[in-house]
Amino acid sequence: MSGAHQASGEADVAAAVLAILRLYRGLECVDAGLTPSQYRIMKLAAAGGERSTRLAQRLAVAKPTLTAIADGLVAAGYASRAPEPGDRRVVRLSLTPAGREALDRADAAYTAWLGRLLAETGEPAAVLSALGQLAEAHRAGYHRDGREQGHEHAAAPQPGSVPPQQGGN
Repeated sequence: MSGAHQASGEADVAAAVLAILRLYRGLECVDAGLTPSQYRIMKLAAAGGERSTRLAQRLAVAKPTLTAIADGLVAAGYASRAPEPGDRRVVRLSLTPAGREALDRADAAYTAWLGRLLAETGEPAAVLSALGQLAEAHRAGYHRDGREQGHEHAAAPQPGSVPPQQGGN
């Protein structure tokens, strides 16, 4: 691949990264009644009471992060915790009826938001297929402990480097 062609490909990937970040920011702005993080946890818990440790692994978040979000869901009446029969160290997170209703409302809000964007593409089925392929490639890149392959340790910033910006579009 020529240098100019490679630079063009890198620019395309960088533009895609920015697009993904803008889309995530768009999801954060949807009035769904749940944050994207709450939504992700509730979607997995809705499939059946999940062990907190397993939820953290599947979501690729630290256990304390999951615990903090789950605490908020329990306080809001959207989820409940129950000890595992026979092993009190294991806690399962399950949705309450109010949590299922909140999840249904969030599903409708997020689906409507994405549906409008997909309609603008002119090729919604192709975009959904590409997103599914991207999600599957991402899932395949995770170890059992939830860390990306090849990224077990974050690289230390180089002297004189500028740290990444927080927030924004």
